Amino acid sequence: MNQAGFPLLSLLTFLPLAGVVVLFFLRGDEESVARAARWTALWTSLIVFVLSLVLWFDFDKSFAGFQFQEVMSWLPQYGVSYRMGVDGISVLFVLISTALTPIAILSAWKQGGARAREYMIAFLVLETTMIGIFSALDFMLFFVFFEAVLIPMFVIIGVWGGERRRYAAIKFFLFMFAGSMLMLLGLIALWVHDGTTSIPDMLRMPLPPHMQFWLFLAFFAAFAVKIPIWPVHTWLIDAHNEAPIAGSVLLAGVLANMGGYGFLRFSVALLPQASQYFAPFMFTLAVVAIIYTSIAALVQRDLLKFCAYSSVGHMAIAVVGIFTFSVQGIEGSLFRMLSHGFITAALFICVGVLMDRTRSQSMDGFGGLARNMPFYALLFMIFAMGTVGLPGTAGFIGEILVIVAALKVNFWLSLLTGTTLILSAIYTLVMYRKVIFGGLERPELKVLADIGPREIVMLVPLVILTIWMGIYPSSFSTFFDATANAMAQAHTVALAGTPAHLASAAGTLAPSSVPAGGAN
Repeated sequence: MNQAGFPLLSLLTFLPLAGVVVLFFLRGDEESVARAARWTALWTSLIVFVLSLVLWFDFDKSFAGFQFQEVMSWLPQYGVSYRMGVDGISVLFVLISTALTPIAILSAWKQGGARAREYMIAFLVLETTMIGIFSALDFMLFFVFFEAVLIPMFVIIGVWGGERRRYAAIKFFLFMFAGSMLMLLGLIALWVHDGTTSIPDMLRMPLPPHMQFWLFLAFFAAFAVKIPIWPVHTWLIDAHNEAPIAGSVLLAGVLANMGGYGFLRFSVALLPQASQYFAPFMFTLAVVAIIYTSIAALVQRDLLKFCAYSSVGHMAIAVVGIFTFSVQGIEGSLFRMLSHGFITAALFICVGVLMDRTRSQSMDGFGGLARNMPFYALLFMIFAMGTVGLPGTAGFIGEILVIVAALKVNFWLSLLTGTTLILSAIYTLVMYRKVIFGGLERPELKVLADIGPREIVMLVPLVILTIWMGIYPSSFSTFFDATANAMAQAHTVALAGTPAHLASAAGTLAPSSVPAGGAN
């Protein structure tokens, strides 16, 4: 709990459901119910966001442990409790979840039709599950929220998506569900071994190397799909291509970060020897993802697929940072995930602005928009430069920290990771030139209006975040400095205390292939 003993995290988590209850009791004609549903959902999400700012102002930045803790009995005979809390890593993910939800609702303002109430309900339920994932300190509670997040997103894609929405929704669900079931097996194994599902208690209980080996693979199945990393990224391309823009905002802004958060919270923290052993494997997947998705983004003509491939490549940078096990790498990955959250969300909103006006998502159908949409072109440019990693924007901080951390592990890893600065600049500038510059030849484009008040309200806060994090990164890093230092130190101590003989434990891999170092 906070200093006043108030269960703030529970309130933040479940307050959106109070908005859902209000939505259920709305009465009137279709138009009035739709209008009331939108305003109710928006005000509910704004209240949740304002309350979440208590976390920003009341968080003890010098403390590496969990704060705002809440503990209640749930299934005591099985060692399961209702336990909530945040540390320097999770607190900012809670804040970005509460910040992006009202923006997503605004981007869905004109959508939903006769089912606008159900549409808004899906977003509020999704907000509850997102906050719950980053606040849960009991593994069973975490798993409940981790699975529950599939339901509202499945509905958002499957009901309000594009022509192939059912295919995309089913593919999304199957990929997520399959990975989660493997994670559930790992959870049960931890439960049996430790006799508890309390995450703080588990962090104090070392696990035998052979168990770490199999648990890492079980967790990898869930978190690699969520982030997602090559080659299990294909669901994301279809999901972004078919999901409504509001769904893509939260899919890229929050749900993708759940995979990186899972790797940090569970794979690295609970399984230090296994994480060290599998680090070269994770580096390989990440580098392939960076290069492959950059090439795929370069040849794309569909703006939604372009943003989707760009998203996969930039999240791969976070994976590299996580598995360097250094302070710079962990903090770089956190900067990369946070900046990816609002910059990629903003890019999807910018694409949505064009789709609302033209019903087209092909970049070949545009050109010359800077002439009659200058303010839109300016905002779009800021987000494009942010995703490229231009110094002074949020994207630069995370990428440069990860590249420095990778250099301490291996020169070639750092070099290949650093290619993202060149490759992303190429494909982003090619896209921006096609859409914004050139001749304004199509007659229908000449009458397009610049962005309006609702779109300004969505995009300007994201511009402020992009520049704020770029020029004043310490205002964010102070939240996770203590936690990142403690995590890197704990990893080093764990490796020094126990030899990483995972090969003999697994019976398949040679001990000589286990890399040394990497935690410096």
